[in-house]
Amino acid sequence: MWSIWGTGLLTGLGLIVAIGAQNAFVLRQGIRREHIAAVVLLCAVSDAVLILAGTAGIGALVSSFPQVLVFLRWAGAAYLAWFGIRSFLSALKPSVLTGQAPRSKGSVIATTLALTFLNPHVYLDTVVLLGSVANQYGTDARWIFASGAVLGSILWFSGLGYGARALSGALSRPRTWQVLDVLIGVVMLALAVKLVLG
Repeated sequence: MWSIWGTGLLTGLGLIVAIGAQNAFVLRQGIRREHIAAVVLLCAVSDAVLILAGTAGIGALVSSFPQVLVFLRWAGAAYLAWFGIRSFLSALKPSVLTGQAPRSKGSVIATTLALTFLNPHVYLDTVVLLGSVANQYGTDARWIFASGAVLGSILWFSGLGYGARALSGALSRPRTWQVLDVLIGVVMLALAVKLVLG
């Protein structure tokens, strides 16, 4: 039982730790100390729902309708490109952590949802891949695997969001934000290009 749970935990972490749009946003919000509890909770709950849906067999449904993933790929690429360009524009006017205008909670939640659900890789990783691996363990043990993967997601987003928050004092120089915005912009545009090219 523990080996299945540990495999789920490590597999979930292995898929989620890769730098992507969602992780870059969680990091940025953590550094800004802005609505981080809502961002971390929303990301972790979204992952949990998708992992459990995949374990319940929805991955087979998504695989049967690839046009859904095509739509998500293009919508996600457009959103990532917009987010990347916005990061580059922000880098042109660097400011300190405390000097940035706060974003509303609704705006932050909407961005979190868009970066989560407009990314077709989230469905491939959580619903299809983790769901498929979980189902290899049989009817009962698949839920043990899934619980490990869900815990991996909770640990990752909590560590990323609150770990960044702990470093926010050291990251309060305008130049640091300029570099961070450029890096985030590069990551977002690279992910957009990767989505378009398939």
